Amino acid sequence: MADDDTHSSSVEDRVRAAQVEARARHISHNVRCLECGHQSIEESAADIAVRLRKVIRDDIRAGKTDNEIYERLTTEYGETILYSPAFDAQTAVLWLGPVAIIGAIAGATFYRGRAKQRDVGRMADALFEGIPLTPSEHRMLKSLVLPPSQRRAWTWPSLWKL
Repeated sequence: MADDDTHSSSVEDRVRAAQVEARARHISHNVRCLECGHQSIEESAADIAVRLRKVIRDDIRAGKTDNEIYERLTTEYGETILYSPAFDAQTAVLWLGPVAIIGAIAGATFYRGRAKQRDVGRMADALFEGIPLTPSEHRMLKSLVLPPSQRRAWTWPSLWKL
């Protein structure tokens, strides 16, 4: 009977150790090595990474939650220790900056394209300005002058004539 108790406690110890190890590895993959910068502490062999891995395992064994461990690390080493810093007033620019820049570039590109289209249309109108043409002749000549991207096959006036 005593054999069964030691066997079950041994199994429980191994399961508990595996759980601690899995949690520690998960947390360590999300923490940046302060010495290397481009590696997580799980991948790094630097002294600070080894010490931080030990601190994480000790905190897990002490019953701390993942959030408590992350808070401790950010309190002691700053937000840059985490690969995914929290979204707050300080990091809002980092999170939203790329989106704003891409949006501004897309808007400017769209605006320039539309302005170019208007300019080409105005030049085509100016080309035939002094020439007496019927509206259908004007549309036909304009469709010949405009590049294919500027021609509109399905406009409301053309649909009314059907």
